[in-house]
Amino acid sequence: MDLKDIASISGKGGLFHIVKPTRSGVIVESLDEQKKKLVVGANHRVSVLKEVSIYTTDAEGSVPLEEVFKKIHEEFGDDPGVDTSDAEELKAFTKHIIPEYDEERVYPSDMKKLVSWYSILLKNAPEVFEKKEETTETEEKSEESKEEKE
Repeated sequence: MDLKDIASISGKGGLFHIVKPTRSGVIVESLDEQKKKLVVGANHRVSVLKEVSIYTTDAEGSVPLEEVFKKIHEEFGDDPGVDTSDAEELKAFTKHIIPEYDEERVYPSDMKKLVSWYSILLKNAPEVFEKKEETTETEEKSEESKEEKE
């Protein structure tokens, strides 16, 4: 599973695995123990995690969620250790992970979702993090072999 296969749906808690599209929407399955399937119509706002980013104040203007998850995983592993009910702690955590995040456009509720989504992915789709590490290793090996050939 990859972030392009996982979505957040407005009005629904948690994350969902995109099973397949339909004529009027998409079939999704909850990323939890229940594995509840439902059809989401065009009237719901579906955000695919691969396309989500966090506002920053640097030249690019945003950082992809995938990179943020990667930084969290590298630094904190299985436990980010953040109290999601404390707005100041969430801000400090986000500032640590993304020093240039836009404090005016990224709200504590967004930071809470970030931590919540990270925990859900760790518990129900840890392969999201494993694949990225394997891809990086594969890319490094292919670059090394290119250099050796030259």
